[in-house]
Amino acid sequence: MKKSYLQLYLALGMGLFLAGCSDDNTTEPTPTPTPTSARYVVASSPIGSQGVADYLLTTSDLSQGTISTVGQGIEQDGSYRYYVTHKNKFFSLLYGQGNPGAVTTYELDDNGALQKISDFQSETVQVFTTAGDDILTIKVPRSGNESASWFRINADKSQIVGEGQINIVSLAGNGERAHFTWATQVGDKVYAPYMSIKGASPDVFGTAYPDSSWIAVFSYPSMTYEKTIKDDRTSFIGSYFNNGLAVDESGDVYAFSPAAATNAGVPTSTNPSAIIRIKGGTTEFDPSYFFNVQEKSGGYKMANQTYLGSGKILLYMYGNVNENAGNKRLAIADLYNQTFTWVNGIPEVVSSSSASYNNNTISDDKKQVYVGINTEAGSWVYTIDIESAVAQQGLKVEGGAITAIVKVK
Repeated sequence: MKKSYLQLYLALGMGLFLAGCSDDNTTEPTPTPTPTSARYVVASSPIGSQGVADYLLTTSDLSQGTISTVGQGIEQDGSYRYYVTHKNKFFSLLYGQGNPGAVTTYELDDNGALQKISDFQSETVQVFTTAGDDILTIKVPRSGNESASWFRINADKSQIVGEGQINIVSLAGNGERAHFTWATQVGDKVYAPYMSIKGASPDVFGTAYPDSSWIAVFSYPSMTYEKTIKDDRTSFIGSYFNNGLAVDESGDVYAFSPAAATNAGVPTSTNPSAIIRIKGGTTEFDPSYFFNVQEKSGGYKMANQTYLGSGKILLYMYGNVNENAGNKRLAIADLYNQTFTWVNGIPEVVSSSSASYNNNTISDDKKQVYVGINTEAGSWVYTIDIESAVAQQGLKVEGGAITAIVKVK
């Protein structure tokens, strides 16, 4: 998302007790067109500009060379944009900050350039994820209205084909409200982790329940609520606009907690920043699995993550010990062996990085991952060797700060 590295307070919604739904429950997959050669879209925010959206630049090589926003790229309208790819299309979603949003759809032409094929107005949403043939988006209120709204956007048609509302106060069931941090498709279900928040001034995001985690389970595509999975070994899963779930190749679900709950602005989580697991085919947390990342890292907490494959994960860690604050540091963790390794070769002081929710910036051979790093000296894409956890400086992006890197086929 545009400026997600500035920790824009976006939230995610999905709730309980469907109300007033209209839904097209087509489940058969739509044929996918033959892809063009893959290209990377690099979103870059112009340096020194306020309230200006990204420029979209394209390249076939992230390991070397230079690209620039000066006189190049496709300018996006609006101040904040976030991006997702699905069915060989690139979707640019406008966050309207209380105003209507928009969904702009692009695809690659024969020359590997982005071509706009659709643009329609939509609700401003705080969560998006791919599910089936769709992009599932959700708008969730942080206070006032007790109903979150979800929308299914068919990726082939670029139009809304289903929508509904869900009561997030009923979902929390504790006098607070469920404030979702992300959503992830797991088989024929959608898992939606959430924070329990007060939802009222002066402490909207505070909670009286700092040491529990919850995941709401919905069937898909009907978005019918099934159950809530709860655990008391860590705090809530994910955080504002940060995906707290990863699904491995065997269908096991790993849940990441930053241990970031507060009350009246004061940190109150007593449980560590850790990873817990839901075994494939079950809908309960596995009591035998607990990866205490805060302990393994020497006291640092997780901020967000990108799943790399084969049990390896790229972790974005807060830079201050025992705090949810500080310049981000990167690490590679092994979910199966519960090992933790700091990434070497990254600048010590990182102003910001590309969005972690785009987990398709992994090389075709699954041996490297690409991350945009912004510093006072400039912006580069770094190539991180997954096995050795060593990074090497690659493509330079001039004229702007990298906000996202997305692979489009």
